[in-house]
Amino acid sequence: MATKAQIKFTYEDYKSLPYLERQRYELLEGELIPMTPSPGEPHQHQRTVANLGFHLQMFVRHHRLGSVYYAPLDVVLGEPGEEQVVQPDILFISQRRRRIIRDEEIRGAPDLVVEVISASTRERDRVFKRRLYAKYGVKEYWIVDPEAKTIEVLTLGERGYERAGVYTEGEVLRSPLLAGLQIPLDEVF
Repeated sequence: MATKAQIKFTYEDYKSLPYLERQRYELLEGELIPMTPSPGEPHQHQRTVANLGFHLQMFVRHHRLGSVYYAPLDVVLGEPGEEQVVQPDILFISQRRRRIIRDEEIRGAPDLVVEVISASTRERDRVFKRRLYAKYGVKEYWIVDPEAKTIEVLTLGERGYERAGVYTEGEVLRSPLLAGLQIPLDEVF
């Protein structure tokens, strides 16, 4: 009986995919993981990303803090041969860390990562990516649940992420990383 070979894909393998195919996968622990479309209201995911991104972009631009980016954009974490490649929905990179911005990708941990979860990504975003982003030093991680209309703000501590707050409709999100940022969740969902 033949057994399947355990093949670990590398970042070079990932980069060899046609550009449009790369937008459909993340590279996690040597596996190509398909990114699935969000279920529910047809454009709920995009609307949530756009609304949240608008507020974040305006604050960052007004205070000249750095750059805000959106998926699809590869974020490469880890050493050559052991790279993890993710495409967060929204990410922020501070001015002092601009060196990680490359022509084709981000090479290193953003200061802030935002993932908008769906039923198909809930476990991966809440468990695996939480550990992954902590391991590589993402200072703040927001987990956005459009169905529950909540945003969980996590900050990196000595033992991984600690909850800084969970915000819902009628409340105003505040970020420990971006002092002064206030986002009314009624304008997000």
